[in-house]
Amino acid sequence: MKRKRRDAPPGDFQDPLSNYDPPIYADDMEKSLCEDSILDLKTTPFRTVSPDMKVCDAIKLMVEIDVACLLVTEGDKLLGIFSERDVLNKVTQDFDIASQKPIGQVMTQDPMAVYETDTPADALNIMATAGFRHIPVLDVDDKVVGILGPRRITAYLQHYFE
Repeated sequence: MKRKRRDAPPGDFQDPLSNYDPPIYADDMEKSLCEDSILDLKTTPFRTVSPDMKVCDAIKLMVEIDVACLLVTEGDKLLGIFSERDVLNKVTQDFDIASQKPIGQVMTQDPMAVYETDTPADALNIMATAGFRHIPVLDVDDKVVGILGPRRITAYLQHYFE
C-alpha cells in the first residue's frame, strides 16, 4: 500500500522560536555573567594530588603554594576536593591521628563542579547555594581543567566596578 504524502499544514508555518525575544540585561556585568563561559575566567593554575597523600603533607603543600584547596584526582578523574574547611572540620579535632591518614579519607568526595562551557552565573549560583568557596572546572570529558574561587571571581568582576 502506498503512503499518501502529507501536505504542509494550511497557512504559513511559524517557527515558535523565531519570535523569541533576546534577554534584556541591566548592564554589561549581568550580560557577561549570563553569556560568557567559564573559559573567560582565570581557572588556572590549580594543583591536583593523589588520594593516597597524607593529610599532613597535603596541609604543608597548601601552605607552601598558598592555596585554600587541592583537587584530589586519580589519573584525570576528579575524586574529591581537600580544602581548609576539611582541615578544620575533619582534621583538627584529633590532629595526631587524622594528619597521618590519606586525604582520600577526609576529603569532600564527589564535589559539585562546573564545566568550562557553563556561564560564570552558573558557577556563582552553585557556590552561593551550596556554600562552597571553591569549585572544580571540568571539560566535556570530565577531565579537571581548573578551579574557581573567590579571588578569581572577584578579579573577573572587578573591571565592571572601575
